[in-house]
Amino acid sequence: MTRAELLGAWQAYLAQGRRRSPHTVRAYVATAARLVDTLDAGDWSDLARLDSAALRSQLARRRSEGLSNASAARELSALKGFIAFAREQAGLANPAPPRMRGPRIKKGLPRPVTPDEAVGLAHAVHEDAGEEWIGARDRAVLLLLYGAGMRIAEALSLTGAALPLGEVLTVTGKGGKQRVVPLLPLVRDAVADYVTKCPWPLPKEGPLFRGAKGGPLSQGMVQKAMARARIGLGLPSSATPHALRHSFATHLLGAGADLRSLQELLGHASLGSTQIYTKVDAATLLDVYRNAHPREQD
Repeated sequence: MTRAELLGAWQAYLAQGRRRSPHTVRAYVATAARLVDTLDAGDWSDLARLDSAALRSQLARRRSEGLSNASAARELSALKGFIAFAREQAGLANPAPPRMRGPRIKKGLPRPVTPDEAVGLAHAVHEDAGEEWIGARDRAVLLLLYGAGMRIAEALSLTGAALPLGEVLTVTGKGGKQRVVPLLPLVRDAVADYVTKCPWPLPKEGPLFRGAKGGPLSQGMVQKAMARARIGLGLPSSATPHALRHSFATHLLGAGADLRSLQELLGHASLGSTQIYTKVDAATLLDVYRNAHPREQD
């Protein structure tokens, strides 16, 4: 088989069989390409024979190039997946990849913004935009992230079929899993304002959020708009689009939402992914205590 055939099969499996995001597909295919090039592998059998020593050697080579612990862990996950796929293609009875532990990663807590800051960011991107409809668009996207807890990729994958928005919205998340999220009037009004001002047609099968030239809006453009607004408001670099989703979760938990409900709203596959927000809320309350309690000022 050619290099292109090996990588093409892996790419198709990730995109169609596993329904991975385009970003994940690109990263995993690039990892597989480096392995194929290093080993000069010619078919699935060559790759199926790789063991933990080969994985360790490949990872060490990448670490020597300055790969961080977090990136190395992702690279190892991609390598294991690729070898497991190769073993299936080679017809091995046991396609499980070699066992190897990745580097330890210290998980940092998400840093939420306050409700006022979240809404302030949405208003700031509106005011900073060069065109009125683009400002309305960016404001609508950020309010979807904060008001409905959506991932940025989920918001940008919405199509015209979502219109007109009602009190709830069906969202397609990771792995093609769907969930229903409620929409606040503020969020619905922001999207309706954008739809009214958008100069491009919004058919049911086309993207809801459009770029300046009418194509699908990219994540990079939203990130740049928020970065400008963040600087203007004097907020830290941690105030990213994804931080708005963290803030949605943290504020709901602080208002009394239970973990199971929060898990459903966020689209987490496991409750463990949601439990991190209990730590976030405790950290937020501790900051408030330290800043406001009279005895802390002595």
